[in-house]
Amino acid sequence: MEWESSYEISGTVDFIRSRYYTKVVLQFPDELLKDSASVCKALRRELGRSVRVYVMADTAYNSCCIDEVGASYVGAECVVHYGHACMSPTSNLPALFVFGKAPLDISACAEALGEFLSSTEKTTLVLYGLEYAHALQKLKGALAEVIRSSNGNSTVHYAEVACSFIDPSEDNNSKNEVSGLEDNSNDPKYHFCKREGLSCKYCLGGLSWSIPADKNMEDYSIFWIGNDNSAFANVVLTFNNCEIVRYDVAENKMVKDVSHLKRILKRRYFLVEKAKDASIVGILVGTLGVAGYLHIIQQMKELIEGAGKKSYTLVMGRPTSHKLANFPECEVFVYVSCAQTALLDSKDFLAPVITPFEALLAFTKGRQWTGEYLLDFQDLISSRQPAVVTKQGKELEEHGEARFSFIKGGYVEDITAPRENVEVDESSLALVQATEKALILKSQDTDAVLYKGSAKSGSEYFAARSFQGLNPDYENPLPQSYVVGRKGRAAGYKDETEKPESDSVI
Repeated sequence: MEWESSYEISGTVDFIRSRYYTKVVLQFPDELLKDSASVCKALRRELGRSVRVYVMADTAYNSCCIDEVGASYVGAECVVHYGHACMSPTSNLPALFVFGKAPLDISACAEALGEFLSSTEKTTLVLYGLEYAHALQKLKGALAEVIRSSNGNSTVHYAEVACSFIDPSEDNNSKNEVSGLEDNSNDPKYHFCKREGLSCKYCLGGLSWSIPADKNMEDYSIFWIGNDNSAFANVVLTFNNCEIVRYDVAENKMVKDVSHLKRILKRRYFLVEKAKDASIVGILVGTLGVAGYLHIIQQMKELIEGAGKKSYTLVMGRPTSHKLANFPECEVFVYVSCAQTALLDSKDFLAPVITPFEALLAFTKGRQWTGEYLLDFQDLISSRQPAVVTKQGKELEEHGEARFSFIKGGYVEDITAPRENVEVDESSLALVQATEKALILKSQDTDAVLYKGSAKSGSEYFAARSFQGLNPDYENPLPQSYVVGRKGRAAGYKDETEKPESDSVI
């Protein structure tokens, strides 16, 4: 059957048997849930009763990532992921990816690619959505016929699928010094760019390709086959200096205008400048399965602390504007997630939502944006971070060098938190002591705290609010005597002696 070929039933069965798995979880996105029962029955029929198969849907975060938390509820030994995937490395569980076989008009795509080759003098790099990887060999043959008949430019390179199976136990893991978590974030095949002899190997969104070491990506034109989705946005933002066109599979035509995605960079730069003026930063945990997420969260904490700002870590599943509105004291949020789950359009949120790379630009003194842009935090883990004050370290400078704020339109001086605050944060009564200190500030201007961002912590912001919640402390702890209420109906209570005269009816 056609759907069995699309879901690779026989290949999945051979994979499970070869590794002797007994508990397997099938993860489906919402658009493929209609086929989940049929796929599960087909696998059970081939595997027999020795293997227990579960279906998992409605993931806590984005469906492109492996939901290790959901799979752990049944003690799964492996996850088979169907549909669109970001190919982020997992922390503990092995995962098999079945991308599916989306329909593609080979001849029309080859004609469009041949037309683009004749219009550019650069070498063309063909990238595509993983659901179209099955048609790559046929596309190569069809393009060869088009080039032979037109005698056009034939300098074209194709990206290959990096892998369809991830197993953290088989990778050369490095010990996470912060959390003690074993992860494969330092594995070479997960790095965005790696020098290998006389060539540079790139890996992005599950695709890998190599270019000569003396060449840059700006020397190539990119031809994308697929939809205008998060994977394509990742390519456009990462290679924002390259000429990029997209072949629309649904319309069978070439789209050259990708300016709507490149305009996002201007918005992101504005958010970076806005984050520099923030005093309280919220760190949103957008994944619980991508390898190295605990490391990057700790790295963001140290980065924010080194910049003299206060940070709070929040775990709330998929962030929405309503959820984040419950934390008005946070002036900016750093969203730690996979590359294809980043909130690039956060206009509906009250506070800006930035990526870890943008946080690195905003909170690192003296760092300027050169146009480079990264959405995958795996390449940021090895970045050198500024020193943070500890008990054994020296005190931070109380005042930093003045900088020009494009948001406030003048020079501002970043005040770095003193060492005493660091010691207080490590005590068990940190929140109580900070709240008491904020409550005794009689000369504090509440408007400046609430609306001008002068609060340095959540306790100061909370103390400046007029409504601080229900107060359990009463002056008279004794309960008051009960009072007998009125009897009767609202139309006429029994204690009412006079009744209103009814209107006369004419």
